[in-house]
Amino acid sequence: MIKEFKYTFEELGIVKSDIEEPLGFEDYELPEPFPELIESAFKRAPSVCNIRGGYKVFHPEEVVIDSEGIRICDQVFNPSKIVNIQFKNACSLALFVSTAGAEITEYSRNLSEIGDPLSGYIFDVLGSVTVAKATDKTLQALEKEMQKPGLKISDSFSPGYCEWSVAEQQKLFSLLPENFCGVTLSESSLMWPIKSVSGMVAIGRDIEHKGYQCYWCTDKDCIYGKIRRRKKI
Repeated sequence: MIKEFKYTFEELGIVKSDIEEPLGFEDYELPEPFPELIESAFKRAPSVCNIRGGYKVFHPEEVVIDSEGIRICDQVFNPSKIVNIQFKNACSLALFVSTAGAEITEYSRNLSEIGDPLSGYIFDVLGSVTVAKATDKTLQALEKEMQKPGLKISDSFSPGYCEWSVAEQQKLFSLLPENFCGVTLSESSLMWPIKSVSGMVAIGRDIEHKGYQCYWCTDKDCIYGKIRRRKKI
């Protein structure tokens, strides 16, 4: 089963607090000139986003999960123990991709190049928030589809996080249609557009969805991980 979606910026329900938090102002009143710049960014965002998402669900006979790793069709993945533990009760797996599109990154860069780095940074953060929301919406669609036969989905995991080699993006993308959701992969396993997310989700009757568990991951650069770790201090 393969499904692909297009979203408008408005459909994602992004609010100003969603961008204030990764900017570092979730507990403070926004100083000038941020309120005006964020307001301007929200007005401009619909015209500089090309938001897409999709997933592919594999038949149970195409999936093997054991102590040696995860096999989907002819590809064998070797994620960390963290991922294997969460996937151990799966009867099937899904791969997903979502993106905010290339335009918002290009617009952010252009702003910085013409001498407005602050606005450029706001659009960069807004791009990250947008793809995160698109991922949530795509996985909500997957969850709803899996509920029909009484199945659940796990949290999502991506190569490059939770001690899972980013090089395994190559295997993941080899199992998806070419240019799926408009996202491509470089030889160094980086996605284009930059504001894109890909990953794997477990499916089964005894699967648990716990939500973000940032302590599972050692990525020091993730803006959401930084926020959640800061809140625990």
